[in-house]
Amino acid sequence: MFANAVVAIDGSKFKAVNAHDRNFTQGKVAKRLAQINECIERYMDALDTADRQTPDIAEARTTRLNEKIETMKAQMVKFKQIQEGLEQAPVKQVSLTDPDARAMATSTSRGLVGYNVQTAVDTTHHLIVAHEVTNNGSDRRQLARIAKQAKTAMAVNDLQAIADRGYFNGEEIVACEQNGITPLVSKPQTSSAKADGRFDKEDFVFDAEAGEYICPAGRRLIWRFSAEERGGLIHKYWSSDCHNCEMRGKCTPSKNRRVSRYDHESSLEAMQRRLDMNPDLMRIRRRTVEHPFGTLKEWMGPNHFRTKRLEGVGTEMSLHVLAYNMKRVMKILGITGFIEALAA
Repeated sequence: MFANAVVAIDGSKFKAVNAHDRNFTQGKVAKRLAQINECIERYMDALDTADRQTPDIAEARTTRLNEKIETMKAQMVKFKQIQEGLEQAPVKQVSLTDPDARAMATSTSRGLVGYNVQTAVDTTHHLIVAHEVTNNGSDRRQLARIAKQAKTAMAVNDLQAIADRGYFNGEEIVACEQNGITPLVSKPQTSSAKADGRFDKEDFVFDAEAGEYICPAGRRLIWRFSAEERGGLIHKYWSSDCHNCEMRGKCTPSKNRRVSRYDHESSLEAMQRRLDMNPDLMRIRRRTVEHPFGTLKEWMGPNHFRTKRLEGVGTEMSLHVLAYNMKRVMKILGITGFIEALAA
C-alpha cells in the first residue's frame, strides 16, 4: 500500500482541557495586576463618597466595598504567585488546568490553548503513517523528525515529503536529505526588495564554478566573508562597481547590493527546481493532509482533547489515529479484505 513512498506533512492545533483564562504569560499577568490596582483605587474613591452619605447607607456601602477590596487583594496575591512561577517557567507561559498545554496562534485572532499535532499522510491512500503531539506552536523545526518517523513506518529506503512554507528551514531540509528523504517544501516570500519593486535574490544567478553571483546587469558579486548566523554558516557577496550601474535604482538604495548565501543553499535550490518541475505538489499536499485533520476534529467534537498532560494527550491522539486508519483501510480493502489482512 505504501509503494508510492510519498507523504504530505502538516500540523494542526487541537484544543486542550485548559481555558484561555487559565493560561498566563508575563504580559497577561501584568495587565491583570494593573486592572486590579485600578479597581482597588476606584473602590477606595467610592469609600470616600460613601462616608458622606447617611449612616445607614454609608454602612451598607462601606461593607460591600470593603468586601470587594478584599477580593481584589486576594486576586492580586494569586497573580503575583503566578508571576513568580512564570519567571521560573522555561517557556515563559503557565497553564493552570493542563500544565503542558500552550497558547498557540491560529487563523483566528484569539488563537487557542492546546497542542500542535503533526501528521504524515501517504498521498495514495490517505493513511496517517506517522503522527506526533507536540506543545510547540511552530512547524519550523518539525519536518525532519516526522519525516523520519514516516520513513521508518513505511519501511522504505527513499521517501518524498511534501510540506507547506511553514516548514521551510535550511537545517531541517538538509537533515531530511541526509536521511534518504527528498523534501519538497514551498519557500515563503519574505523579500522586502520584491515588495518595493526592486530585484529579488532570485534575480541573481550563482555561478558555482566561479563561486560568484551574477546580477541582472551582468556584473559579478564576489565572495567577501563568511559568518555564523542563527546557527548556520552564511556567505556574503557584493560588487564594488554598483555605483556605476545604470540599474542601481531597481536594485538597491544602499552603496552596494549584498547577497547572502546559506552554506547548504545548493540543497534549497535543487528543491526549488523540483517544485518548479511539479507545480501540482502543493495541491496534492492540501487535498491529502487536511482532510484527516478535519475528520479527526469532527469526531473529537468542539473541545478536542479530553485528557491532560502531554503523555495522556499523546495516547488519546494515537487512539483516534488508529480508529481513522482502520476505517480508512476498511474503505480501501472492504470488510472481507480487511479481516483477511488482519489474519495474515
